[in-house]
Amino acid sequence: MFVQLLIFIASLALLLTSARLFTNSAEKIGAWMKLPGFVIGIFIVGIGTSLPELISGILSVRKGVSEILPGNIIGANISNLLLITGIAALVHRRNIQLGSTYIQIDLHFLLGSFFYLYMIAYDGVIVYYEAFIGLIIYILYSIYLIRGEKEDVSALSLPSPDGPLPTPWKHVGLLALTAGGIYFGAELTISSIEKIAVSLQIPHAIIALTLLSLGTTLPELAVNISAIRQGKAEMAIGNILGSSVFNSLVIPSVASFFGSITVPPELLGFSLPVMAASGFLFYLLAQDKRISIWEGTVFTLLYALFILQTILAQ
Repeated sequence: MFVQLLIFIASLALLLTSARLFTNSAEKIGAWMKLPGFVIGIFIVGIGTSLPELISGILSVRKGVSEILPGNIIGANISNLLLITGIAALVHRRNIQLGSTYIQIDLHFLLGSFFYLYMIAYDGVIVYYEAFIGLIIYILYSIYLIRGEKEDVSALSLPSPDGPLPTPWKHVGLLALTAGGIYFGAELTISSIEKIAVSLQIPHAIIALTLLSLGTTLPELAVNISAIRQGKAEMAIGNILGSSVFNSLVIPSVASFFGSITVPPELLGFSLPVMAASGFLFYLLAQDKRISIWEGTVFTLLYALFILQTILAQ
């Protein structure tokens, strides 16, 4: 099992590194294509940091261990809202102001996406015609964000360059190379999880809920710490919310086209309600348009309690 644990760590590192390089190359190509800054900042970066969850989810369904996908999604959402927000507030060392309108849009869609995920998962199976609705909701969310909040979002995103740029052939090649790295990294990660679960006699979903979800949220943590150091703490919170919305709406929708997704009882009884409660708590505490260092401490402690309860229940 020790060998499988090393393989898991190495394959997860390959997956995360490839996803980060893929996102960087996509940013450069987006800038060359003269895409607006807010499109690059919110959609390319936001979706790029969720690629590990998406690709590993698709492969888990294709390999017949689809319970890994809801475990990863639920765990990643809880990690985003509690752990990463908590660390962001602690690193920032002062209140994170949430004055932008797009943050408020994300807050409402966060509740809606969690409610949607809860409904389609509650009977223990997710099928394509249920999950397809999530894609439609995400498209509507994207259109609403793009058409209604361009000025507000662009202030928090990457600037669009002026003047012609050379064709980024290097980044086109790197995009293709890192796409392969993401695929093989995800495939090795899923295979190692299967073997670790068998060795420890722990359900696949629990491994995904804890180890995998924590690992796949590392890109969000890295992006957020970088944003905070640049004085863009609010952008960090926007990335957390956008990633959680994407996880809940798009990942099960896309993965369900490769087969039905099983949601085991151990997720339905504890983890799914915790995710819903985390979203509602975050929404309530953000109504004063700030996240304080004390609230960040509470979020971090709640995440630690969640992990502890999950481990003790096995």
